[in-house]
Amino acid sequence: MTQLTPEVRDSDHIDGPHDAPVTLVQYGDYECPHCGAAYPILKKLKQHFGDRLRFVFRNFPLSESHPHAEHAAEAAEAVADLGGDAEFWAMHDSLYEHQDALEDEDLASYASDVGVDSESVLRALDDQTYRPRVRADFKSGIVSGVNGTPTFFINGTRFDGDWSDVETFARALQAEAVAQ
Repeated sequence: MTQLTPEVRDSDHIDGPHDAPVTLVQYGDYECPHCGAAYPILKKLKQHFGDRLRFVFRNFPLSESHPHAEHAAEAAEAVADLGGDAEFWAMHDSLYEHQDALEDEDLASYASDVGVDSESVLRALDDQTYRPRVRADFKSGIVSGVNGTPTFFINGTRFDGDWSDVETFARALQAEAVAQ
């Protein structure tokens, strides 16, 4: 079984209580169509499990296949830093809801929509301010055996089941919740 390395840490993007019985980590790419397909499934799972689920997002932009993915990830990181957790998650959602519009101007507009200064985000993209953060997530994915997106880890172990089927995914999460 492939294990998550490093384990979830405070610097990760975390949605849900620290003491939830199940932690679901996603390595994702904002331009990846498979990640786009997983997005509504994850929303349903988060709603279904509520406080029993802690969701963590880590960047894994596949830049060779998805030319806008790196900047989208950097823009999300800028929003997190300039705004906060709520703004990050709002930006995360906007990026997945607008996968067909990820030019820098689009990214700045989404940042503005969530309450973060668009010019600051554009400057951060130009300066590559958040590239090291995105690359650190990517490298942790490589160490964890991630080779595509989306890749999920349930309580630290890679989930190789069918994430595209809500019921199958929910059963795997439920089994972990019961085991805890």
